[in-house]
Amino acid sequence: MLRFLIRTVVFLASSAVGLLVADLVLADFTIDARSFVLDVVVFAVLQSVLSPFIFKVAASSAPAILGGVGLVSTFVALLITELVSSGFTITGAQTWLFATLIVWIVTMLATLLLPLLLVKRAVTDADGRSSSNRQRF
Repeated sequence: MLRFLIRTVVFLASSAVGLLVADLVLADFTIDARSFVLDVVVFAVLQSVLSPFIFKVAASSAPAILGGVGLVSTFVALLITELVSSGFTITGAQTWLFATLIVWIVTMLATLLLPLLLVKRAVTDADGRSSSNRQRF
């Protein structure tokens, strides 16, 4: 259960980072601050549901595109999030292309790096607590 919660937090955080980077880099990609949390949750849930589904469809009908499943699921998750949220807009084909690439790359990197940072911090905190415990005796 704890592992599931940690994965969920990491995935939500990486989605938030990916969407924030796209918002900062792309002029025609905007997220309203009032809807940001909801947009992140919608995007993350869609991404986690769509990825296995698109993978399964691609594996059975077009195995050559399996490598692009992450990009496709990112695009579809962005599209649906944009359709259901009034505070999330992406305008123009070029912005859609770059938004998909940026969110996919940043989310992938954040999903890989956030657990490493969390583990490093936990180890550092544990070392600090054990050092202070040893000094008391």
